[in-house]
Amino acid sequence: MNDPIQILFDEHEIIRMVVDAAKNSSALAGKEDSRYEQVVKKLLMFFRNYADKYHHHKEEIILFPEMGKRNELLQGGVIQEMLDNHAEFREMLGSIETFISNKNYMRASQQMEIYCEALLDHIAVENDEVFHIAESLFQEKELDAMYFRFADCDKELGETDKMELAKMANEIHEELTGSRV
Repeated sequence: MNDPIQILFDEHEIIRMVVDAAKNSSALAGKEDSRYEQVVKKLLMFFRNYADKYHHHKEEIILFPEMGKRNELLQGGVIQEMLDNHAEFREMLGSIETFISNKNYMRASQQMEIYCEALLDHIAVENDEVFHIAESLFQEKELDAMYFRFADCDKELGETDKMELAKMANEIHEELTGSRV
């Protein structure tokens, strides 16, 4: 069986690796402002594109609607909570970008820390609850179909771009933590 939920778990690992690196970026704020600005712009590009455009997009247009069809109670509960988180993440990234363009690196750093913690909490809820619920809702044949919808989604958005973003995640992690993954 092709496992769409495993794709989401794997994407979470890449996102968590960048969150780990992002937490180290705050040490540059106020010390190496030009480097900090460059690093944050890279982080924003990664989070907006990989985390939101590829990962959250699949959840929002495929996984969550299918889960909601299976169990209406999920729509107003955990699914709505996840969708609200996604919207909040977009707002936070916008705030970080505004702080950076205004050269307010300390506020950008504070907002990045808030964003990272919120994103880690969100990932934990999805990994520990949402994805397990999804696996219990669908039969193997349905999960297989969802897997191919995920693959089609990535193709439409650009598989090469997604692979480049994953490569960028490793580079960001190495640059900010000094360790290879």
